[in-house]
Amino acid sequence: MTDEQISVFDIFKIGVGPSSSHTLGPWRAAEKFLDELDQKDWLTEVKSIQVLLYGSLAKTGIGHGTDQAVALGLSGHDPILIDCQQIGTYISEIKEQKHLELKGMHRIPFDYKNDIVFLFKESLAFHPNALRFRVNLANGATHERVYFSIGGGFVIQEHEEVITSPDFQLPYPVDTGSDLLSHCKGSQLSIWELVMANECCWREEQEVRAGLLHIWKVMTESIFAGCRNSGILPGGLQVKRRAAALSNKLLHQKPAQDYEQWLSLITQEGNGFHYTLDWVNCFALAVNEENASFSRVVTAPTNGAAGVIPAVLQYYMIFCEGDEASVVKFLLTAGVIGSIFKKGATISAAMGGCQAEIGVSSAMAAAGLTQVLGGSVEQCMEAAEIAMEHHLGLTCDPIGGLVQIPCIERNTMGAIKAITASQLALQGEPGDAKVSLDHVVQTMWETAQDMHHRYKETSEGGLALRIPISLSDC
Repeated sequence: MTDEQISVFDIFKIGVGPSSSHTLGPWRAAEKFLDELDQKDWLTEVKSIQVLLYGSLAKTGIGHGTDQAVALGLSGHDPILIDCQQIGTYISEIKEQKHLELKGMHRIPFDYKNDIVFLFKESLAFHPNALRFRVNLANGATHERVYFSIGGGFVIQEHEEVITSPDFQLPYPVDTGSDLLSHCKGSQLSIWELVMANECCWREEQEVRAGLLHIWKVMTESIFAGCRNSGILPGGLQVKRRAAALSNKLLHQKPAQDYEQWLSLITQEGNGFHYTLDWVNCFALAVNEENASFSRVVTAPTNGAAGVIPAVLQYYMIFCEGDEASVVKFLLTAGVIGSIFKKGATISAAMGGCQAEIGVSSAMAAAGLTQVLGGSVEQCMEAAEIAMEHHLGLTCDPIGGLVQIPCIERNTMGAIKAITASQLALQGEPGDAKVSLDHVVQTMWETAQDMHHRYKETSEGGLALRIPISLSDC
């Protein structure tokens, strides 16, 4: 794994909910497939296309909108730029008109119901999230590719090496917690400074800062939107959105015209532990209610766990008086922790259960918060370890395959655990800790391997089994 180079912008991706592995990943896979056809000058030769979904993509794909993501990706829509309010309209048109415009420029017949196939009882060996694209060309030939959505929006092609030889050497390559600690000690850099030095191999420092502030802007937009939008979440569970009602209650029904006014009201309308706790919960609920509504969020490191980091960072910005420099430090620190878990374990719930999503996001948030609160390198790493330690074994059992129950509330739990883990690390002595970050990464991966497949985003165990809902209702 020593050659894998992961940027903070690989960990934090802007996209459409509700799932990075089941929505954003398949969307990107469709784009990759069309790019290959285009490069071979085959795109306009395509006569028909079929998409086969395997494993977890089949079992929870309807609830996650995998079919919609594939159709939108094949149609040339970009998840970063698409008008999320129009997604339903685009899908209805594809279904009704029974055709696709590949990359928005080559029309082919397409039967939505029959050309996207859910293979509920078939899985491919490499990863549970697999999909196959198969096209028939004008000359009678057939061409196909298999892709795996491996978590966090990362996609690889079958037989493609996950790790490729780097074009350059990072000044501080980090694959493990030990690497991070060693480099920080040797260079006398903080975690965020070390990560910034690595990021500057890809782009100029000002571009890194601007990019991270844009990531934060999208996060705050999802928080604010979630605190304004009410109603019932889509999918058939009839889950009522709560963030807007909670925000209004905490602000004593005072209206906010924009995000800045809303922030000002939050600081004016209350104080104390319970008030702060309510807002952390509200921030997390808001983001993941937006995520469940096929709206724009930031993978952090996944869509299902997209609310944890925004909630903790928003908490810091409001209640600890943070600034833009704090945002950069927080996200750089959180990003490298996410990459360590991706390299040493997984950030895919289909591989590791919810410990791989909420657990990792909580660890990332804990480290980031500890950094901006003035913690040492050792304290940041201890905070990440504590947060993950208390998510070990957390299963992924979404009811109806929807990223709603228990997923939305789990983001509030992950956020609170991150804050608690940070406080424990800041008030303790890292040298007294018995468990290292690398210990908990390895343990998380071993736990993931031991976990029964029913508890890995299949909706075949846990709450999903106790409270069944027909996929046809979603």
